[in-house]
Amino acid sequence: MSGQDIDNLSTDWETLLIKLEELVGKRPTDLNGVLFLIGVQELGKGARRFTKEQKQDLLHVGVCAVLSLSGHYELAGRDQDGWPHYAIAKSVPHADLLTQEDYLKAHVLRYFTTLLDD
Repeated sequence: MSGQDIDNLSTDWETLLIKLEELVGKRPTDLNGVLFLIGVQELGKGARRFTKEQKQDLLHVGVCAVLSLSGHYELAGRDQDGWPHYAIAKSVPHADLLTQEDYLKAHVLRYFTTLLDD
């Protein structure tokens, strides 16, 4: 990513956090918070209390959902409780932690753009 791309990503990310705060009434503190919200959205059962294990599962669902936009995961189906399950379709490029975070953030931004376009 070029410096310009990183600046744009930072600006777009901040704008997304502001919009999410307006929508849910609380600002997500980090990428994991946003991925959790995406997991809840993908589960489709609305806001409720989740166990620690369910929160981890929702985070995983959020990651899979956003990376499915680039074909890294494919929705394999839903279990009897309605939880989405994904299958790996192609590996995510290897990179350092900061680059991976930027890659996920770019996909999160794309996810919300796609969601709003529907």
